[in-house]
Order: sequence, then structure tokens, then C-alpha cells
Amino acid sequence: MSAKTILKKSSLTFLENYLNNASPTGYESEGQKLWMEYVKPYVDTFITDTYGTAVGVINPDAAYKVVIEGHSDEISWYVNYITDNGLIYVIRNGGSDHQIAPSKRVNIHTKKGIVKGVFGWPAIHTRNRGKEETARIDNLFIDLGCSTKEEVEKMGVHVGCVITYPDEFMVLNENKFVCRAIDNRMGGFMIAEVARLLHENKKKLPFGLYITNSVQEEVGLRGAEMITKTIKPNVAIVTDVCHDTTTPMIDKKIEGETQIGKGPVITYAPAVQNNLRELIINTAEEKKIPFQRLASSRITGTDTDAFAYSNGGVASALISLPLRYMHTTVEMVHRDDVENVIKLIYETLLKIENNETFSYFK
Repeated sequence: MSAKTILKKSSLTFLENYLNNASPTGYESEGQKLWMEYVKPYVDTFITDTYGTAVGVINPDAAYKVVIEGHSDEISWYVNYITDNGLIYVIRNGGSDHQIAPSKRVNIHTKKGIVKGVFGWPAIHTRNRGKEETARIDNLFIDLGCSTKEEVEKMGVHVGCVITYPDEFMVLNENKFVCRAIDNRMGGFMIAEVARLLHENKKKLPFGLYITNSVQEEVGLRGAEMITKTIKPNVAIVTDVCHDTTTPMIDKKIEGETQIGKGPVITYAPAVQNNLRELIINTAEEKKIPFQRLASSRITGTDTDAFAYSNGGVASALISLPLRYMHTTVEMVHRDDVENVIKLIYETLLKIENNETFSYFK
């Protein structure tokens, strides 16, 4: 199976719709519905939980359970304070980057629908006297074109409304996918494609496969923390994004060296079970899938940590997608890497034996 043949036209149509749809942390359900509709033909049943994590299950009666996982939420903002003259101050919902906010257009999500606004910013002409102020949480504000607080509230906007950017999917130079929220709806897309390939290639797994699209990763791995207690898996293969460290202003001595177009990134960290990681590496080498290595100090900062340290310990590993410009509206990944992550997860699943413990003490 060549990596070049993995993504179908229908796959890319779903990817674009899925990325363009807003799924801010805590409000992922509309995106989850899109994802479940796409995955439905390839799974036997679904599990959902109180906070909106969605799991497509293949072989739900099997005792041995393997999770493949991505997270569905995107960073966003909350309306925090509305001034008397109709301007809005914000707080983060996840790790939203204050530096990219000035002059960005925004969507404010209300019960009356989307309300459009902009992050205002003082003109350059007014900033050249002495030291310039930089963007900070306390000086960012949103302008809806209103002149009073009452006008804002009449539009349905109130404290607690969530705010996203409207930036949509595009392809640069034929093979670079660009959008906000590639972190990590691309993960949800990739695990969905694994389910599709298993179905289309008529592969029968000897274990239960739990294709898990978790919520609330961006605020502390919370969705994974909840769903792993429900599933009680034996194995978890997590996919998230990591940094392309070859663009300017990134110190490779600190961040390591990983680059888009050079393959999936396999992480070394305490939460990563060594025997499972070696199975993934051996699979990559055998199937001639290019890969890169990354070391994480103490934690991976991904849902891998939530799965690994749950239920008395779950054999877990992390396969990352290298990405440029994380937590901006122009996150960028290489199509070849997307296809190779899908291929690596798919091929690894075919090598996992039923009831494998991954024990160091055999």
C-alpha cells in the first residue's frame, strides 16, 4: 500500500469540512457529529460520554482492547468582560496565542448564532512615541462595531461566549495542508482514515479497536482522562502534533530537530512504553515508512500521559505529526506525513497480537 494512494477525494472533502467547523474546547459536539457520521460505515458501534468524547468501536465484545486516539478540540477565547462602550476583553480557552490576535477577525458563538467581530489594535501612527506596547491578555480587545454594552448584549453576546477564528483550510504548493485547528483535528482525521483502511482492506483484528476522538485536551488532557476509565484499554497509540523546529527563531538544542515532510515523529518519554514504541519503530523500518525521533522531558504534554498513567498503567505510545506554527491560524503540515502517520498506525495495529502484555519481565 503506497502512501501516495491513501487519501481519497472523499477523505479530503471530509478533512476540509471537519477542519473548517469550529470545535472549541468544551464545545466540540458539532465537530464530533461530523466525525461520527464519517466513521460510521467503518465501525460496529459508538461510545460517547458526558463531555462529548466519541469512540468508534470495532469488535466491541473482545476482552483485549486497543485505543488509537486523537483530540477534537481547538484553542479559543472566552468573552470575559464587556465595557460600557461595547468593547470585549477576553481570557484564554486553551493555549491561545495573544501575539497573533491583533487585527484578526473572530466568530463569537452565541445562542442566536455567530456574531462577527475583530481584535482591534492601535494604528501604527499612534504607537511610535517611545516604547511600543506589545499584545498582552490585558490589552487585547474585540470590537463588534457597537457603541454600548447594551448593543453587544442585544446581539446575544455575554460573558462566557466562546470565540474562534474563521480561518479556513487551504493547500499550499500542492502538498502542504494549512488551517487553524490542525492541532489536533488532523489526529481525529488520521484515526478515522485508519478505520476506513481496515474496513476497505477487509482486515479482521483479533482484539477490540477503540477509535477515540477525545475532548478537552487543550486544557489538561481532560477528555482522555475521562474516557480511558470508561474503556479500560490494554494499549493506547496516541497521535498529536509536534513542532517543525527548522523554521526561524526555534532553538534545536532545546526543541530537538524535527521537520515537516520527513515522516511521523516517534517520541521517547517515561509515559511511552518501550516495547510498544519498539514495535512501532520495527513496523516503520519493515514497511519502509520514514520516521523521526523526539525526546520529551518528564511528560509528553499529550493525551499519551493520560492513557499511560490510568487504570494501573496502560501500554502507551505517541506518533506525532510535525507541524509548523502551532496555535496560530496558519498551522501547516505535509500531506506525505499525514499519509505516513495513517500508514504507520494501520500497519502497527496489524502487528499487535491479541493479549500482548508488552511486559518487560517475560
